[in-house]
Amino acid sequence: MSLSRREALGAAVALPLAARTARAATPTLPDKDSFAATPVAYLDSASTHPISLGARAAMDAYVASRTLDPAALARKPVDRAGVIAKFARLVNADADEITWVQSTTMGEQAVLRALGLPGSKGRVVTDTLHFYAAFPMYLEMAKQGVDVAWVQARAGRIELDDMARTITPGTRLVSLSLVSTYNGFQHDLKAVCDLAHKVSALVYADIIHAAGAVPVDLHASGVDFAACASYKWLMGDFGLGFLYVRRGVWDQLPRTEYGYYGFAAPDAPPGIGLSPPQTHAYPLDPPGDAPVSYAVRTGALGHFATGTYAQAIVAALDHSLDYIGRLSVPAIQAHAQQLIAPLREGLRAKGYAIITPSGTTAPLLTALLPDAKARLSDSLAKAGVRVSLHDHHLRVSPSVFNDATDAERLLAALPRA
Repeated sequence: MSLSRREALGAAVALPLAARTARAATPTLPDKDSFAATPVAYLDSASTHPISLGARAAMDAYVASRTLDPAALARKPVDRAGVIAKFARLVNADADEITWVQSTTMGEQAVLRALGLPGSKGRVVTDTLHFYAAFPMYLEMAKQGVDVAWVQARAGRIELDDMARTITPGTRLVSLSLVSTYNGFQHDLKAVCDLAHKVSALVYADIIHAAGAVPVDLHASGVDFAACASYKWLMGDFGLGFLYVRRGVWDQLPRTEYGYYGFAAPDAPPGIGLSPPQTHAYPLDPPGDAPVSYAVRTGALGHFATGTYAQAIVAALDHSLDYIGRLSVPAIQAHAQQLIAPLREGLRAKGYAIITPSGTTAPLLTALLPDAKARLSDSLAKAGVRVSLHDHHLRVSPSVFNDATDAERLLAALPRA
């Protein structure tokens, strides 16, 4: 039976109501019911996490409202400030320390611009377990006169002693991934921040593989900046994420981002609600000495907010952050580790070299294998198993919907190394 356009749009608006009703009960893990059924054993959430049925319903309802369908008009708009507050609670930050960014990389680049890099030169410390797509950025900065120091990984780890030797007086920024996309290594972020702050350096952390996957406490760590997109462990989608700027740090930085959401009417209350500047340029405007009167918004929003952002993903995050909160990050983390332990043992039994350090608690397990993509792509595709395959390693990343059967299916599909 086919639905009429009116029926389909009405269902899209109604779905979030059912999803909100389902929120009363905390799902048990593994939770397959909250996600669409699939014939694939999907063990690649560290690349792209599937969108839950509840998040999809929230996005569908938003899209219905964009069609101007009358059935959507009664739906209360998503509270954008509330979504930022939910993320702030997840990572133990204050809501005014958070703003939207398009992606993790956009957040990192905004921090670099605020520090005047590369033009102002100076020393930047990073490491070889940082996000590999950031490597060219720092190499290009080195070409422009920035003193970029690389801390090399040893046995799959970045040793704190090596960081201490590299973070020398005159260092302006330490840039790292809290959890490495390559092998799941996790920095002792507070220890790194303590080292950096002793020499008056600031610290930026890419938290895309941490937020929603392992407990994160930005305030306790002392980190100055952090950013993440939402399409991984926050269960959102591409095109929207968050930037954290520690209270007190933004006041020390020149403003380098100028956009619609960074400014407000002169008498606007704090917050992210729309209150546009007062123009003095159009007919019937009040008079003024300049084309516009405005106030710069306070906090991370005022310093780093720019233009429009992906509203459908805000709707998805409104659901997903509630879902993560109900489950709790420690429970999500423990569930992943229950699957990773037998996977680690099974991979070793088949001769694979594990390069995720022992004791790692992030939901990533990486094994070294020459020509991994070429050797494994066909066999895993035939078995209906999805992991992250690279030239010389494979990465497995289970999430809340995976169970022991998924892990067993992967191990059965893998040939001996």
